[in-house]
Amino acid sequence: MARRSVMTLFSAPNDPWSHRTRLVLAEKGIAIELVNCDQHKLPEDLLDFTPDLRAEAEKIAARYKFGPIFTPPVVHTDNQLGTLTLGTTAGGTNWPGGSYDPETHIFYVEACNACLMVMSLFKPQPGASDMNWVEGHIGREELDIQGLPLIKPPYGTITAINLDTGEFVWQIPHGSTPDEIRNSPALKGLTIPPTGQPFHAGTLVTKTLVISGDPLVTTIPGHGKGGMLHAYDKATGKEVGAVYMPAPQSGSPMTYMLNGKQYIVLAISGGTFSGEYIAFRLPKD
Repeated sequence: MARRSVMTLFSAPNDPWSHRTRLVLAEKGIAIELVNCDQHKLPEDLLDFTPDLRAEAEKIAARYKFGPIFTPPVVHTDNQLGTLTLGTTAGGTNWPGGSYDPETHIFYVEACNACLMVMSLFKPQPGASDMNWVEGHIGREELDIQGLPLIKPPYGTITAINLDTGEFVWQIPHGSTPDEIRNSPALKGLTIPPTGQPFHAGTLVTKTLVISGDPLVTTIPGHGKGGMLHAYDKATGKEVGAVYMPAPQSGSPMTYMLNGKQYIVLAISGGTFSGEYIAFRLPKD
């Protein structure tokens, strides 16, 4: 893994704590890469399918605080509901993890790019805690617009990362486009490219492929409700095949050999479908 030679400091021009940190680093002669942040600037990855949807997204987002990684929660007020985050306890790679190819040193990992979470601080109820502030929520924050995610796609991705250099080899949207996107009245007449799905599904890497299933219940043409198990060329990320499953993936796939034949097995569940293991046998050629 390539090592960075300088530290990155996320700083705000009017933040005294940022200035103090910069002074200390300068006194010690520590080189830094300075990234100026504006907590009032709305994120570029807000929904933007149409100007009207973008305006609605900005109106919702304006009620939250934003910032770089590790931006702390803020006290909940009527004007600022909390810190809106991506990639915290609900986003990023989460528990399914990824797959490592020991021959190429490439790591294949899924991520949820639209798993938003609000972090807010409140005074605890009397007797509930000896802390001055606790994290929590009041009611349910509306983080969607006419049934569409507040964040623009891709909602879910698979990324191939070269662990020798730290560079992305490729990144693709993963998962069939969700029903609420394909059937949204707000998007009627628009051509929406594949969006991926906003949830988590682990990966399996083989000699030539990366395999992972839809993590959400989806209407599959010709089959009804269920999900697809996708196979991608591990060198390019191009989808080379997919098979139907009666429910979405709920556990990472694995592979094994039996009597000279290769199988792929994974756990599926979701909607009205109870949890099961499902196995596919690969063709000989």
